[in-house]
Amino acid sequence: MSQKQVVKPYNLSDKSKKQEVAEMFNNISKKYDFLNHFLSMGIDKLWRKKAVKILGQNKPKIILDIATGTGDFAIESLKLNPEKIIGIDISEGMLTIGRQKMKKKKVDHIIDLQLGDSENLKFDDNYFDGYTVGFGVRNFENLEKGLSEMLRVLKPNGTAVILEFSKPKKFPIKQSFYVYSKYILPTVGKLISKDNRAYTYLPESINAFPEGQNFMDIMTKIGYKNVKSKLVSGGIATIYYGIK
Repeated sequence: MSQKQVVKPYNLSDKSKKQEVAEMFNNISKKYDFLNHFLSMGIDKLWRKKAVKILGQNKPKIILDIATGTGDFAIESLKLNPEKIIGIDISEGMLTIGRQKMKKKKVDHIIDLQLGDSENLKFDDNYFDGYTVGFGVRNFENLEKGLSEMLRVLKPNGTAVILEFSKPKKFPIKQSFYVYSKYILPTVGKLISKDNRAYTYLPESINAFPEGQNFMDIMTKIGYKNVKSKLVSGGIATIYYGIK
């Protein structure tokens, strides 16, 4: 089981999930950073800090950031003093914003943002010391293929760190998150991004994602070792990690 159902942003019969996800992020790219930090009240920055701390245990020198978007995870990973970070994304719109950010921060010599597909990575086997994915795996068209490809490009003992939304299980966070993701997030997201579906797709994709132990089992089946997970903010998100 790689996904309970195929959830797509626009549900068009003539387009694949991958095409629709790229289109959606192109549509919202100019408002994405603002909305991301505004709708999460900045808490997403704390999650990335925790994830990068886990990645840092291995002292990675060459890092891959998958579904990099505008490069926030890549920027956070600079704290590990790597030689090179390559960020890939299927949305050219997001990458354009990201590249502007890197130039402004004067880190574009370390962080290289490229158009790329996580399910067909154009890198050699055993190339990266570690990788990060922030809120990207639930958008994969073929989850297992993406996880396999990412494992292929990791060096032996390289670290995989995946940050993804999850569904809180405990009162009152469970109830609050439901109301927030079902009503507040789509309404505010639609108003600001002018995309009617992007922020409705978000809770739908979280719902369809095989989270927790199910996701850890998929990682283990594919060949990741020492797979663990850590809930953050009461289970609104989860950090999954393992090694090759």
